[in-house]
Amino acid sequence: MPNDKVYIHEFIDIRGQHRAQYMHHMTANWVPVAIEERNQRCFGVWGTVGSTGRWPEVVNLWELDGWDGLAANFDHELSHASLQDPSLAAWWATASEFRRGGVDRILVPAPWTRPIDELIADGVRGITYAHEIVTLPPGAAPEYLDALRDVGKALVESLGLTLVGAFEVAMISDSECIVIWAIPDWATWTAFEQAQRGEQLEPWRHALADLKATWQRILLVDAPLAPLRIGRQPAESDRLPLDQLQ
Repeated sequence: MPNDKVYIHEFIDIRGQHRAQYMHHMTANWVPVAIEERNQRCFGVWGTVGSTGRWPEVVNLWELDGWDGLAANFDHELSHASLQDPSLAAWWATASEFRRGGVDRILVPAPWTRPIDELIADGVRGITYAHEIVTLPPGAAPEYLDALRDVGKALVESLGLTLVGAFEVAMISDSECIVIWAIPDWATWTAFEQAQRGEQLEPWRHALADLKATWQRILLVDAPLAPLRIGRQPAESDRLPLDQLQ
């Protein structure tokens, strides 16, 4: 079936050395509530590999049941005078100790990509993940996703990577996409990076050039309770005292 979900993508700025505490607070303490109250599932929580991007940083990706599910999520959160879910006031207060702020995007998946339950069922997992932000001329995002499906996916996966998700950024001029690849080990990553100018990826480079696409890639690593790492959604039984996390 086509992927008809909608996603919330978050870059989160972490305070000091609180990344482990924030990731646990987000997965074990938030996800069970989000599933029960909002039907919002965790697609991924990752830490950015600082040598490849901003640090300290966490990337969150949330899966909702289409635009109606996203609207219901907003209604649940924002129908209060405080613009905050009262049942999560204590959660937000603790989270603010671990993070400063961040930048969010709404993502629409390419219909041929897999939602989180299918990825888990298929055993997709990475030691690290390549996260790409692709910038395109206005209107070209759908063409990019078509080219990724028809040309790029097979070529990149021939190097040992697995496509986790390909998304068009909504509420912008059809000019930005986000792509995430699972990488099984560090040797595969180094071979992939060294292949960037080689013959194996040449057709994909030409396709990107034709689209006038530019991109920036960073590396991510799963949080301890990320769904692709543990093979399920985080649960209340996973909770630990935050002061035990370093």
